[in-house]
Amino acid sequence: MCIRDRVRRVPMSRLRQTASKRLKESQNTYAMLTTFNECDMSELTKLRKKLGDDFFKTHNSRLGFMSAFVRASVMSLQKFPAINAVIDGKEIVFHDYVDMSIAVSGPKGLLVPVLRNCDSLGFAEVEKAISDLGARAKAEKIALEEMVGGTFTITNGGVFGSMLSTPIINIPQSAILGLHSIKNRPVCIGNKIEARPMMYLALSYDHRLVDGREAVLFLKNVKELIEDPRKILLDIQQISFFHHTTQLNLICLLYTSPSPRD
Repeated sequence: MCIRDRVRRVPMSRLRQTASKRLKESQNTYAMLTTFNECDMSELTKLRKKLGDDFFKTHNSRLGFMSAFVRASVMSLQKFPAINAVIDGKEIVFHDYVDMSIAVSGPKGLLVPVLRNCDSLGFAEVEKAISDLGARAKAEKIALEEMVGGTFTITNGGVFGSMLSTPIINIPQSAILGLHSIKNRPVCIGNKIEARPMMYLALSYDHRLVDGREAVLFLKNVKELIEDPRKILLDIQQISFFHHTTQLNLICLLYTSPSPRD
């Protein structure tokens, strides 16, 4: 049999054509750079196991990891606003809101619908919205206008088993956060080596707008929030000023309470 007889040509779907064009445009436009960190998922996993059932009973929605990363990203974007900004000609446009693009898998490829006004959403609202977007993506019911206007993107290759990647920025945004698979790895805790559920995090950013220092500190901030989810629940960037016993007791009460909290 001739080799040419075993070659097939099929037309590219409009979705694939558009994605191809935008991805290449992103590479050609941006001074793209990726910084990495690793995140200990132990505390968030414990919180999910402890409050997951109560969360579902209260909100009729599963408590996943994505809502925590959305909230951690929102808080970090508020702390480092340049990562939520864009270059427009000779000006920088800052967005004082967060419209989060969430990459979800559909039958014909990856879709990136936008979760609007994430800065005003709690855990339950984020989980319900992501669940709805995922279901409609599988049913091919995501409208074009739902994929326009995001200011920052989160993509999770970990659901497919990816250990590490360098995600491409979703043009015209200036950064994208890549999540990856959670694997038990040996980690030094003090003078001991323990097996901890670890995830690699990747932040690709436009170096024309975002300095390396900002990108590294942004990703470090996301990591620290995920590693201590009390900070997300209390909407604080630091807990170092909680020195008094009564305040520490309050944190412990909120963290160990059986009642689900957004």
